[in-house]
Amino acid sequence: MNLKQVGRFGENLAVDFLIKHGYEILRTNFRCRLGEIDIIAKEDKTIVFVEVKTRKSLKFGLPSESVNFKKQLHIKKVAEYFIAYHLSQDKYLYRFDVVEIFIDGKNNVTKINLIKDAF
Repeated sequence: MNLKQVGRFGENLAVDFLIKHGYEILRTNFRCRLGEIDIIAKEDKTIVFVEVKTRKSLKFGLPSESVNFKKQLHIKKVAEYFIAYHLSQDKYLYRFDVVEIFIDGKNNVTKINLIKDAF
């Protein structure tokens, strides 16, 4: 699999994982003029913006470490756009989670880690 395929594979795994853990998936791969958010979900009365990072090795560090401050700001701007243009007037809490997907050389999942309120 190339990098894009690995990313899509991880995002699909993350959707299944989140559903099994009680999340309602609202959107996947939400795109606007400001960028993209991998998954937008709802857990109780909280809208959760989820960044998914999939890795085959730890050569470049943990997957969550690639969600640096610059990436966090970018995700927050896209989330603000989504909130402004796609949510009703209902009151929601908001949160940013990261899902780390670890796969081996044969594309078998070795671990999925959910980091709630990651930033």
